[in-house]
Amino acid sequence: MNISNLIGLLSGLALFLYGISLMGDGLSKVAGDRLQKILYQLTSNPVRGILLGIAVTALIQSSSATSVMAIGFVNSGLMQFNEAVSIILGSIVGTSITGWIVSLTALDPGEGIMVVFSTTFITGVLAIVGICLYKFSKKPMRNHIGAILLGLAVLMFGMNTMSASVTPLRENEQFLAMLTRFSNPFLGLLVGIVFTAIIQSSAAAVGILQALSMTGSLSFAETYPIILGIAIGGALPVLLGAMGASLNARRTALVHLFIDVLGAAFCGIVFYAINAVHPFSFMNATMTPVRVAALNTVFRIVTVVVLTPAISLLGKLACMILKDPPDAQPENIPGDWDLLDERFLSHPAIAIEQSRIVVFSMAAYVQGNLDKALSLLHEYSEEGFQEVQDLEETVDHYEDKIGTYLVKVSAAELTAKQNEDLYQFLHAITDLERISDHATNISENAKEIYDKSIVLSPDAIHELNVMEAAVREVVDLAIRALTDEDQESAHMVEPLEELIDDLSDEMKHRHVDRLQKGICTLQHGFVFNDLITNFERISDHCSNIAVAMIELEKDAFDTHDYVESLIARKDEEFQRYFHKFKEKYTLD
Repeated sequence: MNISNLIGLLSGLALFLYGISLMGDGLSKVAGDRLQKILYQLTSNPVRGILLGIAVTALIQSSSATSVMAIGFVNSGLMQFNEAVSIILGSIVGTSITGWIVSLTALDPGEGIMVVFSTTFITGVLAIVGICLYKFSKKPMRNHIGAILLGLAVLMFGMNTMSASVTPLRENEQFLAMLTRFSNPFLGLLVGIVFTAIIQSSAAAVGILQALSMTGSLSFAETYPIILGIAIGGALPVLLGAMGASLNARRTALVHLFIDVLGAAFCGIVFYAINAVHPFSFMNATMTPVRVAALNTVFRIVTVVVLTPAISLLGKLACMILKDPPDAQPENIPGDWDLLDERFLSHPAIAIEQSRIVVFSMAAYVQGNLDKALSLLHEYSEEGFQEVQDLEETVDHYEDKIGTYLVKVSAAELTAKQNEDLYQFLHAITDLERISDHATNISENAKEIYDKSIVLSPDAIHELNVMEAAVREVVDLAIRALTDEDQESAHMVEPLEELIDDLSDEMKHRHVDRLQKGICTLQHGFVFNDLITNFERISDHCSNIAVAMIELEKDAFDTHDYVESLIARKDEEFQRYFHKFKEKYTLD
């Protein structure tokens, strides 16, 4: 092989790898959030997990990516150890689908009208249609379909380039002599492992083997051990993906290696033992791309069938090797922010859904913190006060973790719906954190009332109770609107927020009257006004959350203009809700 052929082989490999990546990205974007739903439909049934692993790997065209995702789920506590193993078993079969796609390049339809079925013609059509959809269509779905077709065209072109570069080798005696050495099972196995570990793609390794088979110089005896080695070498990216993960996630990656090694060992030992007793007649059969693809698929299916009953044993073996530290406590369920695993950043649909879970959890903490702070106004305790401060730190941690993660997610190519969700979450976490801040302020007001033995007048207490009830409801409506995507609740927030503003103004006027009459003192006035201010600010942030949802539903985002126009026109719906709340929350 001269330098020109070597460059041709490497450039073909580069195109092949890029084609797989482009096609996989397009397929996953076409699948959209359905990919997320597929993954979340996993049950404890191993067969179902295997089928899901096959489906997901077929979509994203990478068994390593599927396995790394499974490790991410284990690391974040969303998936059990054994469930992840079944996903990995499925991915081992799913990755062989690429080989069948590559087999299209081996088609030789002949001449005349049949040339339309040639690889060159098909690749050209795919490239032309793909680039038209990708560059000139304004619809995202068509853009993604164009990317799939372009990826397939690039993959096939890369395969043809590799095949053309190795074609002269069929006459090269040194190459043919080297191939015969691969019939040695141990050497062939080693070549498969090393080569796959270097290029980090078992699909590409099989593709190169298919390209070599087009020379007509590759026999079954030389191909079989390389296929076994490719399976083992494919575990390296998964092991690298588990670095820095939790103990169970590292165990999951180790099980992936076990599956590949044990599968290769079983198929190798059984096959060569039978061949030693009763030699197979097909050992010297010439391999073709289709035969290579079939051999790869059959081997992987046998591996899955044999090892599926041993899933629990593989788990125990991984636990024996990666033991719990002697002084470690039993592993608890991780904090919610652990769901924000960076392994999901390359899969935005999953990353967005993980973020959604954590944002909703943050909302629950915020509402709980406000409830505890309000309860201190009625029955103060130092333990309760400290609990509010601790919860505020937790909420701050949530905002920091979610915000940082969402910024990283925004760097990926997102669908319109994913962009909306991302923007809504970034908007919501700021308002949620501010609500928690005001809850902390309320707890400090409660502490001041307790420490200074401030006794508010019965009228002031009644007014604060009315305002408190209204604030509890506006927070409940805003959080329900956010977590349930409830537009009706969102539309109820602004009328209640305006009523709270009116209540605030009325309460301040009444308090001034009480001060003038000597019923209340200036000391009472400071804490009373502070409480009213915090209540009013909380309702403002609830309004921000709800209005953001309403505007996103309308494909717009200008909350200030929306609020101004809403109050200006005060339509029938607004008036109906406003009067409903006005009757419910009255100071008289």
